[in-house]
Amino acid sequence: MTFRDATPADIPTMLILGHAGDSRGAATPPLDHSTLTDPRYRAAFDAITANPDHRLIVAEQNGEIVGTLQISFIPGLPNFGTKRGMLENVHIRADQRGTGLGSQMVRWAVEVCRAGGCDMVQLTSNKVRTDAHRFYEKLGFKKSHEGFKLAL
Repeated sequence: MTFRDATPADIPTMLILGHAGDSRGAATPPLDHSTLTDPRYRAAFDAITANPDHRLIVAEQNGEIVGTLQISFIPGLPNFGTKRGMLENVHIRADQRGTGLGSQMVRWAVEVCRAGGCDMVQLTSNKVRTDAHRFYEKLGFKKSHEGFKLAL
């Protein structure tokens, strides 16, 4: 498996992978493929990739995108100003789950964070995604905090 920074051409595939991992499961509304080229996605992509503290990554196997994630480097004051790596929108294609590719992708992202000067890597996962929780725990992540969100 190879990893690279995403390009605008990857946006639809990244959105499809994210939709397939939606935590609502069977209650997830169908994906409207006509929205995949909505210019708001490109604007968000451009905003993310313009900031060197954020990377959109795709993982490829045999020339096909099989995974995606976002890595963000967050500066902070604790621990003498060390950074934290934040993993967001971690998704592996459903037919590739259980093959070890997801583990390889997350381990790669952790090493990117380590090389970027981070002293910790964190992520959130919806409470209903118990399979994902077991996956992250097998990779050494600990359930150390409760997360809170406020929709605006």
